[in-house]
Amino acid sequence: MSAVVRLEEVTPARPMPSQPTAHVAVLVSLNFPDMDEAVAELVRRFTRVALETLVELGASYELLDTSTPLADPTAAARCDGLLLLGGGDVAGSCYGSSLVDVPHSYGVDERADRDAFAAIEAAERADRPVLGICRGAQLVNVHRGGTIIPDLQDFALHRGGDGEPLFLDEKIRLVPDTRLHAIFGTDGVVGRSGHHQAVEELGSGLRLAAVAEDGVVEGFDDPARWVVGVQWHPEDDDGPTSDRLTLFGSFVAACAERRRATTPTNPTTPTTP
Repeated sequence: MSAVVRLEEVTPARPMPSQPTAHVAVLVSLNFPDMDEAVAELVRRFTRVALETLVELGASYELLDTSTPLADPTAAARCDGLLLLGGGDVAGSCYGSSLVDVPHSYGVDERADRDAFAAIEAAERADRPVLGICRGAQLVNVHRGGTIIPDLQDFALHRGGDGEPLFLDEKIRLVPDTRLHAIFGTDGVVGRSGHHQAVEELGSGLRLAAVAEDGVVEGFDDPARWVVGVQWHPEDDDGPTSDRLTLFGSFVAACAERRRATTPTNPTTPTTP
């Protein structure tokens, strides 16, 4: 029997704020094909930490779980921003790959990918901030017409080998004059990485913002709007809390600014006939 992640296992103990600074759509597949208990525990922990961080920063959230078809992917546009979390591989058919037997492939669910693309499209059309993490970043890139490296042959910098812990600390260089560089205010970070795929060709409107020591893309942004993707996992609580709060804090601040921009300052009081 496959492992199962339940909603109550990722829900933060702290209640959502009664007057949130922003309301964020969080897209993730809590369950996906061939998920074993080890991966399920990562999904539980990473999703819970991400939601806890949003709440800690004063935001509320709406979970869009693509484990099953989304009733309305455009719900992302009714929130103040869209956060896309990690998970299984993006289906090669979504970015034109003809490879059938991809080494280390797992969790492929093209239907979930298509739901995610619809949510991204809705959020971008509504000019909402978008933050993608690992799979989430790859989904944003593919949605913009970019491609993915199906399997990194030289993976030593990016994940553990067979019989080793999957996640490791990776040195990542931040490109000057990009949004990510401005967010962190430094030329480099150490991120928690455990990926066998990565962005290959960047999609339309996206620029390189973070790079690994071997040249693999570790992050991108859109210079024209608040869209950021990172390949590493800031929501891994084995990594630095300060970096997670810095990145999530910038995202929530952008969502709050968008909320203020779309909220009438002097709403008209309806008259009684």
